[in-house]
Amino acid sequence: MTNALDDTALDQLFRTARTHNTWQDRPVSDETLRQLYDLVKMAPTSANASPARFVFIRTREGKEKLRPALSAGNLEKTMTAPVTVIVAWDQKFYDKLPVLFPHADAKSWFTGSAAFAEATAFRNSSLQAGYLIMAARALGLDTGPMSGFDNAKVDEAFLANTGWKSNLLVNLGYGDEAGLFGRLPRLPFDEAADLV
Repeated sequence: MTNALDDTALDQLFRTARTHNTWQDRPVSDETLRQLYDLVKMAPTSANASPARFVFIRTREGKEKLRPALSAGNLEKTMTAPVTVIVAWDQKFYDKLPVLFPHADAKSWFTGSAAFAEATAFRNSSLQAGYLIMAARALGLDTGPMSGFDNAKVDEAFLANTGWKSNLLVNLGYGDEAGLFGRLPRLPFDEAADLV
């Protein structure tokens, strides 16, 4: 990995990519969702723990089940998105560590402290949500991540008896540029970073 991506790729992933609120009436195939996951799973997490779990809601029935958990501001854009992903975290992600991190007893690092396990799972599932957004953009999809929903309602409707807890939602599809807001400002380097 010695070659930097060209400007076209950087634009698609970062500079011209936008958070979408309106969507084209164009489906996202199950095969594309599988390709998406296959990219996300390759990105790094602490001890390769991969605590994120994904529920891809792509049917009308699934969206109606999600409706009561959505805030008013997120309702229409979510109901019209071809896919909404629940990015969740597995409370017992460490049970997979003998397979995912076989060269050490990594499971024992987390079983002694529920708070440490939860912090690790939440942090890394958030990281994996970021990977999901970037992988979706790389595959030509647009995204709309959000946190305006009732976690308890989502957990009850979709994650009951799984040991998973919802973190955030990400709408996926092919965005309608007519629904974009103007580009918001970003902080300059000197306000957000330091060189030590």
